[in-house]
Amino acid sequence: MNITMNPSRALCQRLALVALLAVLTGCASVTMPAAAPSAANAEKLRATKLAPAQMGSFKLAAGKPADMDTTLGGLRGSSVSPANGSFAGQLRDEIASELAAAGLLDPKSGIVIEGQLTDSMVDAGMSTGKGRLAAKIQVKRGGQTLFDKEIVAEATWESSFVGAIALPAAINQYGALYKTLAGKLFDDADFKRALAAK
Repeated sequence: MNITMNPSRALCQRLALVALLAVLTGCASVTMPAAAPSAANAEKLRATKLAPAQMGSFKLAAGKPADMDTTLGGLRGSSVSPANGSFAGQLRDEIASELAAAGLLDPKSGIVIEGQLTDSMVDAGMSTGKGRLAAKIQVKRGGQTLFDKEIVAEATWESSFVGAIALPAAINQYGALYKTLAGKLFDDADFKRALAAK
């Protein structure tokens, strides 16, 4: 019997394993895996009549510290790095993978999705962990901006004094914020109007 693992679950398991290995070997930098679509977000997109779009530039928002886009602290001496060197790029890849899975990514489309990373943090607290990911997303068509809004994904969870428990949980929760933010974007009524098929 063939068993297919949910991509989101597989991603979480890979993040947790990498984090655990980092804890066991001391302070380390963990690199996030490449973006992969989730069944929930792809299904959400397929259920909405949207026009295909292409991905524009995703970068760090003006005025934000440069290291926000490349490193992640709050992990008791360890850190997380994005798969392609940029957390803004990681978010771009996440949204692109979801659109591609739903057949809505077209590099020749006249609709362009752009973004600026406005927040990226995680805190593997001794009792409560917290994470936040935010980005200002724009949708443009023919040079006209049809959507311009900050989308925020946040999470809190029960943490632990023990690093071997707290760090994998924090890294897993932070990684999941990318799919959460993409899902919130796809749920946004104004975003759906901006990409409505004509």
